[in-house]
Amino acid sequence: MRKSSWQSRRRHGRGGHQQNPWLRQRHSSQRQVRYTTEGPQSLQDPGCEDDESASTSASPNTAADSSVPDLPGYYYDPEKKRYFRLLPGHNNCNPLTKESIRQKEVESKRLQLLEEDEQRKKVARKGLNASSFLQKSRLGFLNVTSYCRLAHELRVSCMERRKVQIQSSDPSALASDRFNLILADTNSDRLFTVNDVKVGGSKYGIISLRGLKTPTLKVHMHENLYFTNRKVNSVCWASLNHLDSHILLCLMGLAETPGCATLLPASLFVSSHPGVDRPGMLCSFRIPGAWSCAWSMNIQANNCFSTGLSRRVLLTNVVTGHRQTYGTNSDILAQQFAVMTPLLFNGCRSGEIFAIDLRSRSQGKGWKATRLFHDSAVTSVQILQEEQYLMASDMAGKIKLWDLRTTKCLRQYEGHVNEYAYLPLHVHEEEGIVVAVGQDCYTRIWSLHDAHLLRTIPSPHPTSKADIPSVAFSSRLGGSRGAPGLLMAVRQDLYCFSYG
Repeated sequence: MRKSSWQSRRRHGRGGHQQNPWLRQRHSSQRQVRYTTEGPQSLQDPGCEDDESASTSASPNTAADSSVPDLPGYYYDPEKKRYFRLLPGHNNCNPLTKESIRQKEVESKRLQLLEEDEQRKKVARKGLNASSFLQKSRLGFLNVTSYCRLAHELRVSCMERRKVQIQSSDPSALASDRFNLILADTNSDRLFTVNDVKVGGSKYGIISLRGLKTPTLKVHMHENLYFTNRKVNSVCWASLNHLDSHILLCLMGLAETPGCATLLPASLFVSSHPGVDRPGMLCSFRIPGAWSCAWSMNIQANNCFSTGLSRRVLLTNVVTGHRQTYGTNSDILAQQFAVMTPLLFNGCRSGEIFAIDLRSRSQGKGWKATRLFHDSAVTSVQILQEEQYLMASDMAGKIKLWDLRTTKCLRQYEGHVNEYAYLPLHVHEEEGIVVAVGQDCYTRIWSLHDAHLLRTIPSPHPTSKADIPSVAFSSRLGGSRGAPGLLMAVRQDLYCFSYG
């Protein structure tokens, strides 16, 4: 009896497994995982299932393939078709981490976009080509303004990247010094550069763009002996003797050395205006902790510059030395003077944008003429030519166009990436475009008219937060007879994206 009942239970048990396909599929899946995973015994090891491993999620590649089970603490490589274990961030010498996987995916995406960008497969807008909008213009469907705007958009989408050959008296320095910042002057025939040197600190130079012509793109770097071991917080061109005669630098304090604002004559690098430049006009002002600076082209604040400090704005007259202070509730990270109206616009770390009426006293009432608000720290403010609109960007990646008359946001430019960096914004009304480089090292170009993203340019070098490109766009690169284009400086290289 006992033997027959045991055999009966055994037969029923076998039949139960055969009649349940879900259990059979589950066991086969477990067997498959056991043989395809590195370290098969580790799946059953309770010591590996700690809190850090259990909270580690698999890569997005795993989720993309629905046939592969998602195992906590493991990463499935679709190329090798096997699992790899993700270890927590302790002293296990395993190069496979979530950060390395993410960097690999970012680099793969950059290389793919770089190949598409070189082949210029993408267009600014769907259906936009030269023949289509030329035909629409002839039929009267496009006015002159719309035709010129679409023509610029088409040329932006067709810009081709070419490396610029930089000539210098010290070629070895060009191979080691890294570009930190480039800034074009008003006529776009000179670039002021801040380079990080290998031994530490920064040095300055001016690149003449007059030789930036096709087919040979050659420029000359003019350097001097000026060197600083302090961080350059902000830079702008200053017009003291004539247009763009000086460069205004804000340097952060170091140890017992206080911060300062320095007016550096451009003639120290190269005398581009013989008989006009005066090399002796170099002056420095002791200013603690300046975050930003701006030079005034307004006649009511002639020969004046502003510096944004911690919780105050300092207005300084270079000739007389007179200073005027405006107290604020936050650090001033961005500034720009209006030209037609006596206003100074400021962007704060708190997200507030306000204008100072330069005719009012620093301690008087009502000196804030306009107030706008972002949700994050404002890193750049740009006033449009008619001074009725203002463009601002912040550390949350938001770029907004504001109407200064109604204090309302008209449109927002999507796609910019920023988390905490001090990134500039470039607005060019003549071409109707907006240019910004994100913290992801991608240069994005939008239409100023309708905020449409026209082009995304990947960095020629691997993505790194230490190698964010610095760009300068102009409708006349190299002077009045130059062609429109974009200059990009990253690491030791300078690239030119010119119109075809």
